[in-house]
Amino acid sequence: MQTILNYNLHIQYCEINNRRHNEMQRNVLAASECLEISKKENDKSSSKSNLHYGVDDVPPWYISIILGIQHYLTMFGGIVAYAYIITPYLCIRKDDPARGYIISTTFFVSGIVTFVQSTFGVRLPIIQGCSAAFLVPTITILNLPEWKCPLHSGNLSTDFTEHEYEEMWQSRMRMVQGSIACAAIFQILLGLTGITGFVLKWITPLAITPVITLVGISLFVEAATYMSGNWAIGFLTLILLTLFSQYLRNANISCCIYSKNNGIIKVSTPIFELFPVFLTIIISWLICATLTATNVFSNGNAARTDLRISALYNSPWFRFPYPGQWGLPTVSTSAVLGFLAGMFSAIVESIGNFYACARISGAPTPPIHAINRGIFVEGIGSLLAGLWGISSGMTTYSENVGAISITKVASRRVVQYGALFMILLGCLGKFGTFFITIPEPIIGGIFIVMFSMVSAVGLSNLQYVNLNSPRNLFILGLSLFLGICIPKWIEANRGAINTGVPILDQIFTVLLGTGSFVGAVLGFFLDNTVPGSDEERGITKWNEQKDGTNTSENNDDCYRMPFGDKLHCSIFSFIPICPSYQERNIFHKCKKADAENGKKNEYVMDEIHL
Repeated sequence: MQTILNYNLHIQYCEINNRRHNEMQRNVLAASECLEISKKENDKSSSKSNLHYGVDDVPPWYISIILGIQHYLTMFGGIVAYAYIITPYLCIRKDDPARGYIISTTFFVSGIVTFVQSTFGVRLPIIQGCSAAFLVPTITILNLPEWKCPLHSGNLSTDFTEHEYEEMWQSRMRMVQGSIACAAIFQILLGLTGITGFVLKWITPLAITPVITLVGISLFVEAATYMSGNWAIGFLTLILLTLFSQYLRNANISCCIYSKNNGIIKVSTPIFELFPVFLTIIISWLICATLTATNVFSNGNAARTDLRISALYNSPWFRFPYPGQWGLPTVSTSAVLGFLAGMFSAIVESIGNFYACARISGAPTPPIHAINRGIFVEGIGSLLAGLWGISSGMTTYSENVGAISITKVASRRVVQYGALFMILLGCLGKFGTFFITIPEPIIGGIFIVMFSMVSAVGLSNLQYVNLNSPRNLFILGLSLFLGICIPKWIEANRGAINTGVPILDQIFTVLLGTGSFVGAVLGFFLDNTVPGSDEERGITKWNEQKDGTNTSENNDDCYRMPFGDKLHCSIFSFIPICPSYQERNIFHKCKKADAENGKKNEYVMDEIHL
């Protein structure tokens, strides 16, 4: 009996030892997981160590102001360029102060949208501004017979009174801005309902490449037209911009700054890499002013700086932009559909910039609620742009994302200061008009580089695709070629589309006359229907690059709303733009994991009870 009792005690002792051994193993595994998490956090910290200021950091106010102005200088070239291209199609004279008013309004609206986006939207340090994706559909729409400008040369005909002239260009502006506002409602719904994330499953590199590439290619005619006014100045601008942005990009300029802790210190600034466009315009402008003052340029030469000086004198010092300043917006169905094509390209560009900005800023991968909210706010920005009247929607500027990688300052506060600076300058009438005195050949030289980069950015998406695949080459070549040919055929054969319904004729003319739309439809349809593996289509590498922004999955505090964690009611967990939307998904994942491990947890509880 004693032997049996000892045997039972021995068995119980062995069971206790086994339990302790299993518990030790669990502790070792838990410790290993903690070490792995710690390693990931250390990797994350090392990626942030290269930054002077992170997304949530707040630099001193004077540094924030200076760096905010720098963001403004980085993006102002794109805004000025857009106004230069679109105003002739709106029938606005070259010397009309209205051109400057549109530039000022664009700065004003961009400042508002940038502040809202960085504070309540995706909450990354990004700049919002007018998009080149809207240029092609706008030009296509304004080239329709009923909207084609009789004053495309920019000279006021004696057949029109001043009142008739104003009504002529403002009626076109009202149609464009009303159609953009209607198209923006669709973008708002895409972000609010979370459809954006759902649709992106079918947006592949071969679908994106034709869209962005054809935007740049379609605008080369505009660049050549502006340069043709004076080829010498145009090529001088092109050479200077190439010199500053490429050959001298690693050259630093030494300067002295005052530091509170160290006093006056010497620092090196990559000024050529930061402001290549700004420096190019200033130098070329000064050269043109000198040659104008010495009468080297004859009267009427496009490179003279005094051709539109009267507009500067006639514009007011202060002018506050307001909604409906050009009148009550109108709507054209064909224009709305055309702008939807441009808006699609702008959305794709913005989402790519969201991921790029997060990677450069050392922030976690943007969660789905932040992406949805970013597109939602951008749609609201396009709606405001339509109401104010700038003839464009909104998108994220990649130039400013690149500026973060140079300055190593990813603070949200810096972008907010830059937004306030844009709003302030948007109220200065003479400031916006000052930019329309830039000679057109200078703008043409800037266009050549700018639109070349747009096309190159589109082609860069092919890095994920297997270009040795005949399938991919067929899709790429056909979508690009027809994206160029069909709009040219539409342009050369006005009235060829005749369905018997005028509104349908306009819709087909606008859509088929927009190269980016034609390329997008072909690329999207062919890549999602022609058989091909994910690796061949580039989806595998595409997802790896997108998901590789940061290894951290839980620490997404920088994407939280500024008013804290107050959106945690159950109803908010169903709204795709609320932070609790992701938390609801995580909750269900945890619940599912608990259900799978239920028996194991039950067994552990039994052991504890014993």
